[in-house]
Amino acid sequence: MTENSLILIVEDETQIAQILEAYLIREGYRTVCASDGETALQHHARLSPDLVLLDVRLPRLSGFDVLAQLRQSSRTPVIMVTALAEDIDKLSGLRLGADDYVVKPFNPQEVVARVGAVLRRSRAMGTEAVRRYDDIEVNFSAYTAVVQNGEQRQLVPLTLSEFRILAYMIRWPTHVFQRADILDACLPESDALARTVDMHISNVRRKLEELGKVGYFSAIRGVGYRFATPQ
Repeated sequence: MTENSLILIVEDETQIAQILEAYLIREGYRTVCASDGETALQHHARLSPDLVLLDVRLPRLSGFDVLAQLRQSSRTPVIMVTALAEDIDKLSGLRLGADDYVVKPFNPQEVVARVGAVLRRSRAMGTEAVRRYDDIEVNFSAYTAVVQNGEQRQLVPLTLSEFRILAYMIRWPTHVFQRADILDACLPESDALARTVDMHISNVRRKLEELGKVGYFSAIRGVGYRFATPQ
């Protein structure tokens, strides 16, 4: 169900942009295109798209620069679409908060399928309003995590990928999750590598520790990770 979602296609190769647009429109999506990074940011600010298909090699601002700026104030789902296939480039995009990664040349139908999967995953996070564990509060509809320190509430500055992992694991705080479980639940249909889970969890742990919350996301040798130690 597309629900007439608006997809921002950021691609400087006109033919590729037109192909993506045609396939998405055929599936019932609305589309808008940008051929450079600055225009992409302007369209995002003005139109608030439901998802961004973002090339990396763009004029004026690279896709990585666009993604970094988007993540300063937005958790709009982003799928990177690029010819860069090296693991380091995938990790760079995921580290900045990309939701998925498609490498050129690609099958347009696969891209459309991934758009649908990422949108469904993103919306599923909003089915439960709020979940709390001790002094950590996750708001699934607002995509925010807050730490309560006395009377002070501090926002945890998470990327979307980090937020999804926290939101997933806080539902079953003492359960031990394998890396594959976390990948399947939080980054399905992506080319993400198992070690990206280690990177994301390390980042969330560090950000919680910076706000005074120590002891979360314990590594269980030979198995995976647990959000909280049983009391």
